[in-house]
Amino acid sequence: SFEIVIVDDNSPDGTQDVIKRLQKVYGDDRIKLRGRSGKLGLGSAYMHGLQFVSGEYVIIMDADMSHHPKFIPEMIAEQERSGADIVTGTRYVQPGGVHGWDLRRKLTSRVANYLAATLLSPGVSDLTGSFRLYRKDVLKTLVSQAVSKGYVFQMEMIIRARQNGFSIAEVPVTFVDRVYGASKLGGSEIVGYLKGLIYLFLTT
Repeated sequence: SFEIVIVDDNSPDGTQDVIKRLQKVYGDDRIKLRGRSGKLGLGSAYMHGLQFVSGEYVIIMDADMSHHPKFIPEMIAEQERSGADIVTGTRYVQPGGVHGWDLRRKLTSRVANYLAATLLSPGVSDLTGSFRLYRKDVLKTLVSQAVSKGYVFQMEMIIRARQNGFSIAEVPVTFVDRVYGASKLGGSEIVGYLKGLIYLFLTT
């Protein structure tokens, strides 16, 4: 059995209308829409959604199909095989990869992961990805400890997991850039990432 919990921060793109139509097909016990009044941050979105999760495991993924559901069975199989507390999708282990990014975006991501690996020694190949499977209690613990926002949040989740002694496994995934909409990655996000990286280096 499964359930899908959608946390929507009052987006203007019609997301909630689509979800309501899906609820009519699959039922609101399977498709759970949990809207909020506005953008309140990724960490708080995780905590909000966790209130409505009934299972022992949670898969976090983007809903714009940049994270393809076809990788979910592989993540579940890896968790069952290894018993890991976290299974994280990686773009940087074959046959994983990225489609739809220009050279600048690919270099930015590579450099970001290289700097993080050098300074923080996380033990995983893809620190900034967000397609992950968590034990629910582990996810609650990590979100409660994390202080970062934006792109650094995903990185801090892995670093805190290592601090807590949680086990992490990886599964190669292919990230496909969104077809509609624009990336939020700009100069301010890059500066924020570097500040967050330095903060984690000095405090963890």
